[in-house]
Formats: sequence, C-alpha cells, structure tokens
Amino acid sequence: QVQLVESGGGLVQAGGSLRLSCAASGRTFSDYAMGWFRQAPGKEREFVAAVSRGGGLTYYGDSVKGRTTISRDNAKNTVYLQMNSLKPEDTARYYCAADPILTTVVNSPRGINYWGKGTLVTVSS
Repeated sequence: QVQLVESGGGLVQAGGSLRLSCAASGRTFSDYAMGWFRQAPGKEREFVAAVSRGGGLTYYGDSVKGRTTISRDNAKNTVYLQMNSLKPEDTARYYCAADPILTTVVNSPRGINYWGKGTLVTVSS
C-alpha cells in the first residue's frame, strides 16, 4: 500500500501562486509515477500533471500548461505542484495519485492504484 497525503491548498487571489505537496509513504517512492488531478464541484475529474519515476519526464493538462510545474524529490518521498497565475477556474480539490506505470497516470486514471484524499484550492476573483 501507498499512502498519499496532500497539503498546501488554501484561498488565494487570482494571479497568485500556490505550491501543493504530496507526501508518500508505505512503498518505495521512486517505483511510482506520480500525478496530480483536480475536481471542481459538479465537474469531472481532470488531469493536471504527471511526472515519471525518476522525474525526467513531465506531462501537463492543457488548462494548466505554462502556469504549472510538477516536480518530485525522491529523497523526501514528496511530489510538488507549483501553480502560478492562478485563475478562479482553477478552484477545485486537488488529488495526488501514484501508479507504477506513467502511461496509466497520464492516459488511464481509472486504473491508478493509489489516491490521496485531496487538498482544496480556492481562487478568488
């Protein structure tokens, strides 16, 4: 089992920045590709970003591309999501996810093995 705990959410004004963190425990962190997803009330879950096990490959959803950076620190068992130029439409609960296979994280989220409980991000206009 892999336990994932997100933190760093909160209320921020439009144009501001936030850095989300996801701390992993339970298994070897570097064995897992990591991803961030979000879900706003009444909307479907949306892919935000993913990073490969070693950190060398990253992928971003179209809605956040250019404003967001995913990174990981395998020594700290933590993945980060730096979000800049935040917009009200970025308001959502953000979830961390882990799976051994990067393409599962990017293309087949229903197959992802492990999810965190999420952290809420609210962007005010």
